[in-house]
Amino acid sequence: MSTWEATGVGSHPGEDHLEAIRVVFGEVPGLPYLPELPARGVGADMVGRTAGLLVDLPVEVQPSGWRLTDRPGRDHQRAVDHLRRDLDGLEEIAHDYAGPIKLQVCGPWTLAASLELKHGDKALSDAGAVRDLTASLAQGLADHCAEVRRRVPGVTEVVVQLDEPGLPGVLAGTVPTASGFGRLAAVEEWRVEESLRLFESPVVHCCAPSVPFDLLRRAGVRGVSVDASLLRRREDDALGELFEAGMVLFLGVVPGRDTRLGDAGVVARPAVELWRRLGFAPDRLAEQVVLTPACGLAGASPAYAKAALTVCRKAARVLREDPAWSQGG
Repeated sequence: MSTWEATGVGSHPGEDHLEAIRVVFGEVPGLPYLPELPARGVGADMVGRTAGLLVDLPVEVQPSGWRLTDRPGRDHQRAVDHLRRDLDGLEEIAHDYAGPIKLQVCGPWTLAASLELKHGDKALSDAGAVRDLTASLAQGLADHCAEVRRRVPGVTEVVVQLDEPGLPGVLAGTVPTASGFGRLAAVEEWRVEESLRLFESPVVHCCAPSVPFDLLRRAGVRGVSVDASLLRRREDDALGELFEAGMVLFLGVVPGRDTRLGDAGVVARPAVELWRRLGFAPDRLAEQVVLTPACGLAGASPAYAKAALTVCRKAARVLREDPAWSQGG
């Protein structure tokens, strides 16, 4: 856990998957990840890429977005082909790598709120469809993890990240129907907890306000990935319970789009301020907080994406190696 230091959320700019993988393994070697490049188009987006992993649930693109269908078509194949090229690139660049790796997929609830059923309603509108979708995703993700281990034998651990930006809306009942004229009913928390237990110790990423920290803790997830700028003091108690439970917080400390980046001390400050506020022992900070950009880097320039990862790693080392912060410095 404590060697992870820093990582990225998942997406990168551009279409050169080999260069993106090189950047990741060069800049965040403590916990590198398989980057996603949505600029490549259909099937490289978060929903399409994940839908390509589903077992026995083919998809296609309609004008309204991705939809479940009876048989795999061109769109489904594009998603599969993008991922296969990414895995080929990973195998080429990381062939002698030894250590953990992070894999990101769209989580089941954001996926259910995004995919349409064959007759046009959102999958989220049908509890049975959500169950089938979640089980299919869990199996497809397990197969994906096994494939990564096969291609990169030095991988010691696969850290699974479920991207759930839509989860607060699912719980609040604010997800629009397919027509856009209504809202789908709020989902009970116990259903979400139950679904997350189908995945092996995931990290749940949610870059939206109102992250359901208590629910995620009860579900037994390994960690939560959030945008530090969206945290509010009223969430301190929930965060404290998260840390007490031994969970890891992936804290987004630099913007996902081009801006002027501060030095490592400035970037580390949100983590330091949170830790002081919660009153935990200083030596636990580097073990339970991993620094990341606030969200994906798809909207950034390639140079900024690389710099953002670099400064996250440097800031994480400040937390680990500089005793001054724990003395009020």
